Amino acid sequence: MNVEFINPFLSSLLNVLSTMAQTELKPGKPSLKKDELARGDVSGLIGMVGPQTKGSLSITFDENLALTIMERMLGERPDSVNEEVTDMVGEITNMVTGGAKNLLGEKGYEFDMATPVVVSGKGHTIAHKCEGAKVLIPFTSADGNANIEVSFDKL
Repeated sequence: MNVEFINPFLSSLLNVLSTMAQTELKPGKPSLKKDELARGDVSGLIGMVGPQTKGSLSITFDENLALTIMERMLGERPDSVNEEVTDMVGEITNMVTGGAKNLLGEKGYEFDMATPVVVSGKGHTIAHKCEGAKVLIPFTSADGNANIEVSFDKL
């Protein structure tokens, strides 16, 4: 998979969380993901379709990190992942994809975004609706971990 296509999603995630939630994430080493098991407690998944390709992006947060982001964005910290937290994860997924869409548009890649779907719970799965490899990029922070998965049919 083309790094030029993945980096805008990483940059957008770092930008959204630092500006909206004063949260700094440190990216780890990318790898290919072979299963559908989420690497966290709450995930936003969004589909993308364009003339060049179709794909999907997911962002998964550990529960503590999601609750901390919620507290920093809205000033209140729920006891556990609830509907407000899942709404926030969906909105972050939307903002990250929108930011990446703008960056990729400058390079001539165009795509439309679907509405994000949010799944939560220990051991939940993420089903990307495309045929390409799934690239997993882990992120660490003082408040917990996050992971981005990106998958595209062809590039």
